[in-house]
Amino acid sequence: MSAATWDPDQYLRHAGHRARPFVDLLARVPDLPSGAPRIADLGCGPGNVTVLLADRWAAAHITGYDNAPAMLDKAHTDHEGPTPGGGRLDFAHADARVWTPTEPYDLIISNATLQWVAGHTARFPDWIAGLAPGGTFAFQVPGNFDSPSHRLMRELAHSARWKDRLADTLRHDDAVHTPEAYLAHLTALGCTADVWETTYLHLLEGEDPVLDWVKGTGLRPILTELGDDAESFLADYRKALREAYPATDHGTVFPFRRIFAVATKEA
Repeated sequence: MSAATWDPDQYLRHAGHRARPFVDLLARVPDLPSGAPRIADLGCGPGNVTVLLADRWAAAHITGYDNAPAMLDKAHTDHEGPTPGGGRLDFAHADARVWTPTEPYDLIISNATLQWVAGHTARFPDWIAGLAPGGTFAFQVPGNFDSPSHRLMRELAHSARWKDRLADTLRHDDAVHTPEAYLAHLTALGCTADVWETTYLHLLEGEDPVLDWVKGTGLRPILTELGDDAESFLADYRKALREAYPATDHGTVFPFRRIFAVATKEA
């Protein structure tokens, strides 16, 4: 969640690759304390992975929260309503920087969102407090801010040509914490925590696929800031990405590290 302007269609261009970490996170979430659980998806985006929660918990009442109007519009249009198992899926506006549960949740889950929330570990106590006994808080965040895709973006934004407009646009140094830090935060709150990291090797197709990927996520603040001037920035960034991620006969390999955490509250 950020002040950037989001484009759900661009985001969904790599929906299969983007969904895989959510599927892997979901696989480690334990059984929930209620047979008809109350679930919050914090930073739901266009809702394409929120629907997977209804596959696991058919009778659940699931609310996806986001603060990007375009993403919420897409989610409302494509996914809102009763679910086949007798549950319900709805979506609402909320900002993770201030959102606090107003009812007990059996699961609060967040997929690739907390990197946009400065100081997000300070929100953990409220979210854990908002869980029902035996409930779970689970999230995954990208851990690739030192990779060429992000490093080159930062270097270009801080170059002489762009620093006056972009020097304060990107925030990376403290965007996420180490797995050890997340483990410490969650266990200090009395949870049983499972924290791990994985590097995916996404094999992307098409012309300049890494640029196409970041246009849907990490590049959004720059695209928003530059508006019609973005193409000049993209020309230089595209060239650098082609060198960092060369195309092969089988596609372009895009390594992507992610950090996962599943924390269960005492029953």
